[in-house]
Amino acid sequence: MTRADVARYAGVSTAVVSYVLNDGPKAVAPLTRERVLDAVRVLGYRPNAAARALSMGSADMFGLLVHDNRSPFFAELCHALDQASADNARSLLIVNSDREQVATSEQIRDLVSRQIGGLIIADVLTAREQSLVEALGIPTVVIGQFGETDGLHSVGVDFAVGARAATEHLIGHGYRDIGFAGSAARYDERERGWRDALAAAGLPLGPLVHVPFTHQGGYDAAMQLMAAPRRPRAVLAASDQIAIGMLAAFGQHRVRVPDDIAVASFDGTVAADFVWPRLTTAVQPLKEMASAAVSILLKTGDQRRHHEFATELRVRESCGCSPAS
Repeated sequence: MTRADVARYAGVSTAVVSYVLNDGPKAVAPLTRERVLDAVRVLGYRPNAAARALSMGSADMFGLLVHDNRSPFFAELCHALDQASADNARSLLIVNSDREQVATSEQIRDLVSRQIGGLIIADVLTAREQSLVEALGIPTVVIGQFGETDGLHSVGVDFAVGARAATEHLIGHGYRDIGFAGSAARYDERERGWRDALAAAGLPLGPLVHVPFTHQGGYDAAMQLMAAPRRPRAVLAASDQIAIGMLAAFGQHRVRVPDDIAVASFDGTVAADFVWPRLTTAVQPLKEMASAAVSILLKTGDQRRHHEFATELRVRESCGCSPAS
């Protein structure tokens, strides 16, 4: 069914149908409005969102390019962004950038071709991909990055400060041999925070393990630490997902957490509160970050800058604290 079918059934013009469905810009008499709505119900008409976006000149939909929304962290980020978009009468179209058969640049072009009103990127862009985004001229914000992204708005936390706080908390327990498990894909500010905390305390670097940001990566990291000549007394994981994989491996091999090895992590996903022992973790304020990202897209003409949020260290049992701490 088309808008023209609705107009014929109701005995009005297609323009009147548009006014009713879009609640303007012109007023429609109550009886006429009811005839149009009745025609919509009888015919089962559903507006074409893409056509509506084209006719309006700007879409009521944002596009989100996320690395992998199967990840617990990215899943929660997607949910926060979807809620923030809905709070501002916008919908969210989500695309994963880890699909090997489609280049990220093609996914960006595809999203923009759908007449989206703004683009949110939860992934690391290459220089060429960033140049493409800037050339397309669409309002864009990068979220979850290590710092400022030249030429684009960005939203994120200070990863180094959050990781340093988590490491300092482990040092506060008296642990002197503290390892790190994170990604080698690029230099991680979380690793820098770990290094800075140990250096400030006059402590040597503990074992360093580079693994993917997955549960399996965490499991493999724990296996490497247990097979090492010396197992650290504590470890900072770069994500809750890595930490949870480590807990699984430690439990399987009867290594007690925190009695034999303490664990702290980063992100603050819901899962951190539903494993045992519960994870001490540096929490990223996803709700506030998502609201900031959407607000940026709704504004025009603002100078490009980085919007930084603080992490909160949520203390639980995995580090050695009591449940009441």
